Amino acid sequence: MENFKIAINAVLPLFFTMAVGYFLRQIHFVDEPLLKKLNKLVFNVFLPLLLFINIYQSDLETSFRLKTILTAVCSVLALFVVLCAVVPLIEKDGRRRGVIVQGIFRSNYILFGAPLVFGVFGDQGMGTVSVISAFVVPLYNMLSVAALETFSQGQVNVKKILKGIVKNPLIIASALGILCLVAGVPLPQAVEKTVSDLGKVATPLGLVSLGGFFKFSDTKRFIKQLVIIVTGRLILCPAAFLPIFIKMGFRDVELMALATMMGAPIAVSSFIMAQQQGADADLAGQSVAFTTLFSVFTMFLIIFGLKQMRFI
Repeated sequence: MENFKIAINAVLPLFFTMAVGYFLRQIHFVDEPLLKKLNKLVFNVFLPLLLFINIYQSDLETSFRLKTILTAVCSVLALFVVLCAVVPLIEKDGRRRGVIVQGIFRSNYILFGAPLVFGVFGDQGMGTVSVISAFVVPLYNMLSVAALETFSQGQVNVKKILKGIVKNPLIIASALGILCLVAGVPLPQAVEKTVSDLGKVATPLGLVSLGGFFKFSDTKRFIKQLVIIVTGRLILCPAAFLPIFIKMGFRDVELMALATMMGAPIAVSSFIMAQQQGADADLAGQSVAFTTLFSVFTMFLIIFGLKQMRFI
């Protein structure tokens, strides 16, 4: 019963926060232009501050585990390669192929995964999540652009990929956080508290914005693709990789961090990226909505299962 409560208490706050955003949109308290500005504010200001402060305040010895980082990076790369080989066999439309590949391998790790780890382990897990994010987020961005351009445009613009990585605020924040932590750069207490307080805004505001973006129109056009993406992202990925992580000896915070990386829904930015790369943005938007909705149930089952088997 205790494990059930822990799983519920980790997942339900995220669902309720998103529900607030959806409700505010339905009563026209917020509209799409405002939600887009909020989303931009979260991803360009508050999330980078959260990522920076979590890395900066983490314990260098316990958070920077080379085995964990390499496992996370290699898992994402392996999944991406498999998808690039399999997806063209089940989807003929090039504009949708890239969206499906991105939808299955790219998770909303920072916005959705981090609070889940916090819900189970508290502040103890945030350093590990943030350090993994510092390596996985650039990889997500690079591979997403490569997949969308390859399948939609038939070519890869390496210069555009590198430019996108260098200018990404999450990547910049991660690099600065690692630099300050490794070099032992002391932040003035007032600055550290300000950054910490502003970073705490990221998760609730981001989830409210995400809930406001939920749309369930035109679903019938994408039934096949949505079934593939939702099943692949939320069920097959955790089912394939969790046994491997457990067999490798990962437990507690590290296992939970890796589990959320593989089980979290699709990142909201995948919709924006699909628009920019000329892919099927409507499918991308639907994918974000449905994986986020169903992930409330699948992540509960993952957390409950891992707690019951005493792996976390």
